[in-house]
Amino acid sequence: MAADAAFHAAPAAVGRSPSRLPLILILLGTVLTLLFIVAPVIVIFVQALSKGWSMYAASILQPDTLHAVLLTIVVTLAVVPINLVFGVAAAWLIAKFDFPGKKLLLTLIEIPFSISPIVAGVTYILLYGGQGLLGDFLVEHDIQIMFALPAIILVTLFVTSPFVARELIPLMQAQGSEQEEAATTLGAAGWQIFWRVTLPNIRWALLYGTILCAARAIGEFGAVSVVSGNVRGETNTLPLQIELLYHDYNAVGAFAAASTLTVLALLTLVVKAWLERRIRH
Repeated sequence: MAADAAFHAAPAAVGRSPSRLPLILILLGTVLTLLFIVAPVIVIFVQALSKGWSMYAASILQPDTLHAVLLTIVVTLAVVPINLVFGVAAAWLIAKFDFPGKKLLLTLIEIPFSISPIVAGVTYILLYGGQGLLGDFLVEHDIQIMFALPAIILVTLFVTSPFVARELIPLMQAQGSEQEEAATTLGAAGWQIFWRVTLPNIRWALLYGTILCAARAIGEFGAVSVVSGNVRGETNTLPLQIELLYHDYNAVGAFAAASTLTVLALLTLVVKAWLERRIRH
């Protein structure tokens, strides 16, 4: 009798155990989120405000920090439109046409994801630096790329170039080209097809990829640190300014600048979550 009772009780126990697994996973995910995401964000703002609001405001309004914020915005505004156009063109070419070298183009688009940003920065120095491949030409024509704004824009373009294309290519491949072909048979021109057929179908994914590109541009550190020269008040973007302040033992200033970067990141996450919800619907 005892064996029968145990035999009948076992399936019930097995049936109840999986119901606890989702709860355990939810609790584990919540704990990890609190430890690795929420706690560092709280620490940033606590340290930034540790000496009061007046010191916090003075740290953010410090000229070098303001210049770093402005430079970061300028670089982002320069990079995002270029990558938007490149991403749409590359995705349209890959998804809508068959041509020799298609797989090679896909591989080239993925290269910035597989190369360290620091390696990318060193590569640009070897190309455009004073001792680089094009160095003599640039010096002769009084063109400065390295350790100036052009170098920062170039390396940021490189590291952010795949984001828009990566979002659009799978979507446009899944959609196929039937609608564009139908528009062509009805006499629509190329730009008409793009604006009235293709763009409405990809608008949310395009905006999503643009947000990811902007977020990466704002937070880029490795490649920019190599090519910028870290000139205080001239070529330091916001991430570089945070490191500089921290090395100067200005903890409040460093955390105040970091809080600005954190706010930008949180705003990006909010927009990203909203876009993901719109895309799902």
